[in-house]
Amino acid sequence: MHRILVINPGSTSTKIAVYEDLKQVFESDIHHSAEELAKFSNVWEQEPFRRQLVIDELNKHNIPMQLDAVVGRGSLAKAVPSGTYEVTEEMIRESRNAEHIHACDIGCALAHDIAQRVPPCRAFTTDPGSVDEMLPEAHISGLPDLPRIAIWHALNQKAIARHYASEHGTRYEDLNLIICHLGGGISIAAHDHGRAIDANNALDGEGPFAPERAGSLPAASLVRLCFSGKYTEQEILNRIAGKGGLKAHLGTNDMKEIERRINGGDEHARLIVDAMIYHTAKNLVAEAAVLYGKVDAILITGGMANSKYVVERLKRRISFLAPVSVYPGQEEMLAMAHNAIVELDSAKKSD
Repeated sequence: MHRILVINPGSTSTKIAVYEDLKQVFESDIHHSAEELAKFSNVWEQEPFRRQLVIDELNKHNIPMQLDAVVGRGSLAKAVPSGTYEVTEEMIRESRNAEHIHACDIGCALAHDIAQRVPPCRAFTTDPGSVDEMLPEAHISGLPDLPRIAIWHALNQKAIARHYASEHGTRYEDLNLIICHLGGGISIAAHDHGRAIDANNALDGEGPFAPERAGSLPAASLVRLCFSGKYTEQEILNRIAGKGGLKAHLGTNDMKEIERRINGGDEHARLIVDAMIYHTAKNLVAEAAVLYGKVDAILITGGMANSKYVVERLKRRISFLAPVSVYPGQEEMLAMAHNAIVELDSAKKSD
């Protein structure tokens, strides 16, 4: 039996879980208040703070630190093939210097630091958001110095794809799928027989706007805004990722609150959410061209997949293309544990 600690740092919380093989024996979602995080100037300054909270939470619930592996959410340091990677000092250095900043960047460091406390425990990261399996032509944009990159929910999308395949008695590698993760950002990818050959930069680049991301923006207007003197570079970046999308239009990224406003007759809120659904559907259907129209299924996942309002209206626009299956929430924690176990078992076989 393998004991695995999984750590998934997000913008306002750090999710942890302990698995004995694939059985979850403990989970906790450690929330961080805005006041707590305001003490830190960047996400890397939060790493010791979050690490101690994880250790304290395990101790509080009498969870023994008898671990075979610690798995941290992967960083956005650089494009890598899909897979599971042992955490190294070099990986941590690259993550510290990543161009694209997200709380997940500290996942590898959290895993490494905790694993070192309980040798011979190993530290892994798996299917980070920078997984790149895109076709060469998918990287080309209209300017050679601005190539398209993929920053997407690779871990959850691939886990959901395998879940769907298992339910239907087939393999992920035998299917053509379009998968849409509806979270704080919205990622959409075309999966061609086990490879995501096209995906958007759901963090700060392109695609539909989302609860807290601006998505694709009119290029010339954005340039003029940047040079208007109204905003610093960091303020513009914050508006694109963190304070864009529903947050910019409606003052909140909480879909439950927004739905209450819609149900109470707020027509502006309805228009904005319907626009988000419209752009999501448009971007999703475009991925069918990447797959030459051969789409076995469309899979919808992520936190917003719990919203009946969003899912029903999205399905109306896309269900003509292929059967639609909905998997609310995400399977990232289980996927991280599973991928670590595969790596540990592989090491045993080679010994």
